[in-house]
Formats: sequence, structure tokens, C-alpha cells
Amino acid sequence: MASRTLISTAFKGYKTQQVFGVATRCFSASASLKQKSGKNIVLVDGARVPFCVSGTEYKNLMPHDLQREALLGILKKTGVSQDDIDYVCIGTVIQEARTTNIAREAMLSAGFSDRIPAHTVTMACISSNQAIATMIGFMQAGMIDTAIAGGVDFMSDVPIKFNRSMRGKMMQMPKAKTMGAKLGLLASLRPKHLVPELPAIAEFSTNETMGHSADRLCTAFKVSRQEQDEFGIRSHTFAKKAQDAGLLDDVLPYKVPGVANPVTLDNGVRVSTMEQMAKLKPAFIKPHGTITAANASFLTDGASAVLLMTEEKALKLGFKPKAYLREFTFVAIDPKDQLLLGPTYAVPDVLNKAGLKLSDVDVFEIHEAFAGQILANLKAMDSDWFGKNVMGRKEKVGQIPMEKLNLWGGSLSIGHPFGATGCRLVTTAANRLIKEDKNVALVAACAAGGHGHGMIIERYPSK
Repeated sequence: MASRTLISTAFKGYKTQQVFGVATRCFSASASLKQKSGKNIVLVDGARVPFCVSGTEYKNLMPHDLQREALLGILKKTGVSQDDIDYVCIGTVIQEARTTNIAREAMLSAGFSDRIPAHTVTMACISSNQAIATMIGFMQAGMIDTAIAGGVDFMSDVPIKFNRSMRGKMMQMPKAKTMGAKLGLLASLRPKHLVPELPAIAEFSTNETMGHSADRLCTAFKVSRQEQDEFGIRSHTFAKKAQDAGLLDDVLPYKVPGVANPVTLDNGVRVSTMEQMAKLKPAFIKPHGTITAANASFLTDGASAVLLMTEEKALKLGFKPKAYLREFTFVAIDPKDQLLLGPTYAVPDVLNKAGLKLSDVDVFEIHEAFAGQILANLKAMDSDWFGKNVMGRKEKVGQIPMEKLNLWGGSLSIGHPFGATGCRLVTTAANRLIKEDKNVALVAACAAGGHGHGMIIERYPSK
């Protein structure tokens, strides 16, 4: 198990020629939103299908199948009537071409009224966070009172395209009117035209995969392979304990068509040892990188959903909400050298909007894209040098206590369907507040494109 000292050692004396001091832009929920509108937005509950390693239990399905089950799951879990839903918003990243507005296709296949609007958003790993924020905005604006936000990604069957040259020839084929013209096009085909284009988890602006970026971040912040492996074991150990204790009750069984037994658990949770972890070779920067398949999140299939309402509507319908959704922020930073540092910028921004200090937070749920990514963020937040010289602060953000962080596991162990993780984080944070008898939670996540997100969640009063 990773020691707190090992993981949270402050980053000191950092010197580099890389450009970290890039201006940060933030979009935040106004600190006076609640006062202006007089509305509190509440989380009634959350539900999801079990998150599964791609190519396993869900391999023969389509992404909208998973999202449909998550939508049906939240209806079943809460007992809300479909007639009371005003809007559906779903986040996704790797889109299936036949269901581009997957929010609409999933809700229609779930039997929702065709009079309920639905749209899809994409913002990399914070897509369902954006879905939640969008629905909060709709409710604050008075457009709706009740919404389902969710997210889905399906890595078992990603869209693979013909390369551009081949696509060009295929587009010319319908225009070829004579047999000679058609045969001429066929004769021009070469083996190179048949080479497919695979979707890559890479930045379009830098052409660098996220794994390479994470490896460079680990080098910059001196996050060792041992620290990463220890954190990976920590995540899987906590997830296994949470599974065994029945704490992950947002997971609902999914009876996959044609399969005898329902899927009941996240199937990527596997507690390992340091000896086993040490045997794995670097996955991205070879041979000296520190990120491996075991200390990185794995490709995952899954979908999630949360039921959101204005407090007035929830009480009118007889619901007991789990939490208030308070302030939120979206930040943007340099996608080259700061790609995965979104939480470092989002955490102080959302705390400032809420008028809170780091010490006021009881529960932290921070997305674990890579063990090295989350450890680098912890070191950046606990670094006076980084806070002053890079972020332009008077002091560091502060140290996040390990005893408050991701105590039921995280994306490294539970899995990370890109578009679905945000709803899982928010639901877990609310459930932890209730289970631990605490009051304030903070959710944070990084995302491709150099984005980050933060949200403050407050436990709903028990009386």
C-alpha cells in the first residue's frame, strides 16, 4: 500500500525549460446563481451499468444499448415517471456514426416519450460532467425542472475508417457513369488505399497520445514508477473492498441479451502485488517510461445516468434528494505540457467560487486517468513553487489528504468509459457523504484538449 508520505511528498525545486506558465481560462457557475434564481439543484440519485473491460461482456452490443440500460436503471432505482422527465442530455466521446445523437436514440429505445428533447455533448473525459452542468444551466434558466444527465462510451467496437485516399475513390464511384470509368477507378486501387484509420487517444493539436503526455508529466514532477504502482494497488484494493461491502450500489445488474447470467459487477477490479506490477513493461515511452497497463485506466465499456431536479420539484414529487449540486467550473490550459493538470487549476477555482478552503472539503473524488496523472496533480497542488511561478498564486493550492481521496476506488480499478465517468464521480461523492456522515465533497477531473472540471457537492439534510 502506498504510504501517504510517499504519495503526497511536495514537489520541490522543480526546474525545467518546458513552458508551463500558460494563461488559464475558466468558465464557472456564478457564485450568485442560487441567489439570482432562488433555485437549488439536487441530485436525486445515480445509476449505471457495470463498467466492463472492452471486448468482454458487452462486446456484441452497441453503445446506445448500454445507455438505454442506464436510463432504465435510473427510472427503476428512483421510481420517477418518464412523464416527469423534461430533458435528457448524454455525454460521449467515441461516437457511433449511426447514433450520432446517442441521447435521443437511447431514450427512444428505452421507451421515453418522443416529445422529450434529448441532445448529446462531448468534452472528452468530462463529457458527462458537461451533461450535468448543461442540465443545471437549463434548470437555473427556468427552462426545465427535471432532467436525466448521463454518459456512455463503448470501446469494444470503435469506428474504423477507410483512409482519406480510399474515401475519395469511393466518393467518385457513384459519379462514374460508364463501365469503363468504374473499371478505371478499380484499377487505380493500391494496397495503401486499404490501410484503415484507427481512432487514437491523441491530441489533434500536438499529435501526442495521452499516455505519452502522462509519462512526460511524471518525469516533470518526479513521480516514480513505484509511486504509480502503489497508487494503482491502492485503487484496486479500495474498489474491491467497496464491491464486497456493497457500497457501489449505483451499479445495477444488466441482463445482456442471449447471455444466461446478468453482469453484476465492474469486471476490471483486480488486486495485484508490487512484484506482479513490476514485471510489466512501459506502455508508451519505451524502454524508460513509467506508465504501464497496470497503473493506467483500461479501455472500458459502460454507461451512467443521474436524475437531477430543482429542489422544489423533487419535494413536490416526494423525493428525498441525496445532495445539492453547488458550484462548478470548467478550466482550459495548455494541451501540450499541462494536458492532464486540469484538477490542479479547477480545484482552487471552484473552491473560490464556493467561498471554501481545501480544509472544508470532507470527500474528494478525482478522476484517475493514470496513477501518474493524479499523483502529479497532487504534487502540483502541494508545491509552493508551482503555485507561485506557474499558476500565479500567492501560495500553493494545498495538500489533499489521502484519507479523503477516492476511498471506494477510482477509474484505475472501476474502469473509465470516457463519457460515463463524470456521473459515476458525482454519484460516488454523494453516496460517500451519506455513508461517511460528512457534508461537503469536491469532484475534479482532467480531460483531453487541456480541459479540467471541478464541482462542489453538498449533502442533503437528513431532516
